[in-house]
Amino acid sequence: MKNKTFYTILTMILILSSLLEGLDAQILPMVAKEQETPILLVGGTVHTGDGRVLEDTAVGFDKGTITFLGKASDLDANGIDYKIIDITGQQVYPGFILLNSIIGINEISGVPHTNDTLEEGDYLPNLQTVYAFDMTSTFLPPLRFNGVLYIESIRSRGVIPGTSSVMSLDGWNWEEAVFKRAAAIHLDWPSALSSYYDAETNSRMLRPNTSYEKITGELEKLFSDAKQYEQMPTAQTNLKLEALTDLFQKERVLVIHANEPKEIIESITFAKSFGIDQISLVASEGSLEVVDFLKENQIPVIVPPTYNLPRNDDMDYDAFYGLPTQLQRMGIEVSMYHVGSLSNSINLPFYAGTSVAFGMNKEEALKTITLHPAKILGIDDKLGSIAVGKVASLFVSKGDALDIQTNALTLAFIGGKQIDLEGPQQLDYKRYSAKFDQNE
Repeated sequence: MKNKTFYTILTMILILSSLLEGLDAQILPMVAKEQETPILLVGGTVHTGDGRVLEDTAVGFDKGTITFLGKASDLDANGIDYKIIDITGQQVYPGFILLNSIIGINEISGVPHTNDTLEEGDYLPNLQTVYAFDMTSTFLPPLRFNGVLYIESIRSRGVIPGTSSVMSLDGWNWEEAVFKRAAAIHLDWPSALSSYYDAETNSRMLRPNTSYEKITGELEKLFSDAKQYEQMPTAQTNLKLEALTDLFQKERVLVIHANEPKEIIESITFAKSFGIDQISLVASEGSLEVVDFLKENQIPVIVPPTYNLPRNDDMDYDAFYGLPTQLQRMGIEVSMYHVGSLSNSINLPFYAGTSVAFGMNKEEALKTITLHPAKILGIDDKLGSIAVGKVASLFVSKGDALDIQTNALTLAFIGGKQIDLEGPQQLDYKRYSAKFDQNE
C-alpha cells in the first residue's frame, strides 16, 4: 500500500513538473546566444542618448561592442564582414535603465513565498541583491518589449536596505545577468513628521516623528564606526562596516531617499560630513524647494512616475507631470524610476514621454532613462548612450519609443546578443489574431 501511494505521488509530481515546464516555455523567452556575426544596422534614425539625433545613420557592433556609428558610405570595415540589417524608417535607441526596482526580488505582493524578504534588520549595507535576482520573473519579458534592458535591483525594507546591483534582462541565472555586482548603497532617511488620524476633524494630521532623533542617532554611530573601521585594516572583519567604507573610498554611490526639504538638507549634509560626495537623491516635489542647495552640491535627482495625481488639494494638477521638466530647467540632472504596482514598470519610457508633453526636450527626456541613470550607477562608460566602444545594448522601434501609441520594437540587443522580444502578451496576440483572422 505504501509503495502504491509513493508511486502515485511521484507520478503526480512528474505530471506537475511537465506542466510547469510547458508554462515556463510559454512565458519566458529563450536566452539569447552570444553574438557570432558582426551586425550593421543601416538606414535608421539614431537617438544616441547624449542629446544627438543622427538621420540615416548606421550602427555596427561586433562581439558585444559598438564598432561603428556614422554614414554607411563612410564605413571602413577594416576586415570585419558585417551582416547588414536594413532598418530604414525606424528609430534606434540605447537600452533603457530602470532604477530603484524590486523586480526580480519580489513577484506577487500578496503571496509571501514569491518575495525575498526574509532578512531581518534595518541596517544591512552588506546585503547584496545580486544573489537573489530571479531571472524567471514574469515581469521581465514585458519590460524588454518596451525597451527596458537593465534594472537596478534593490531590497525594499530597512533604513539601509542593502547594496544594489545592475542586472541585464538576459541570462539563465543571476551570474549570467549581472552587469555590475555592487552599484549603490541605499539610505531611506527617516521622516521628520508622522501622520495620524484626527477623529475630531475626520482628517489626516501631521506631528513630529518621535523616532526621528533615535534613527538619525543610530545612523551617526554606524557611520562613525565605519569611519574608524576604515582606519583599522587589521581589525576583525565586520561586514556591515566594511560595506560602508566603500562609500568613503568612492567605490559606491549613496542613494538617499528623502522628500521633505528639511530631510533632504539634513540627509545630504550628514553624508557630506563623512566625506561622501557621490550622492544621488530619490525625491518628489519637495526637491523643488531646495534646488539651490542641490545645485550647489551637484546632486542628481531621481523622480517618481509622472503618471501621478496631486496628493493634496493645494497641489497643481500637473505637479507630477511637469516635475522632471521643472527640475531640469532649474539645472538639476534628472532621472526617473517606477514606484507602485510592479506590472506598471513597463511604463518607464512613457513617464519620460509625459515630461515631453509638459515642456521637456525629447532628447533630454531620453537621458532621464538612459545616460543619467548610467551616470548615477557608475556605468556610463559602458551604457546609457550609443557610441563607439560602448556595450551594444540597444533596440530598434518602428516609432517613437517614448510614445505609448507608436513604440513597437522590432529588434533588441543586449551586449550584442539579439534577444527574443516575444512574451505572453505577444503570443496571445498571435493566437487570437489567427483565431479571428485579424492581420497586424
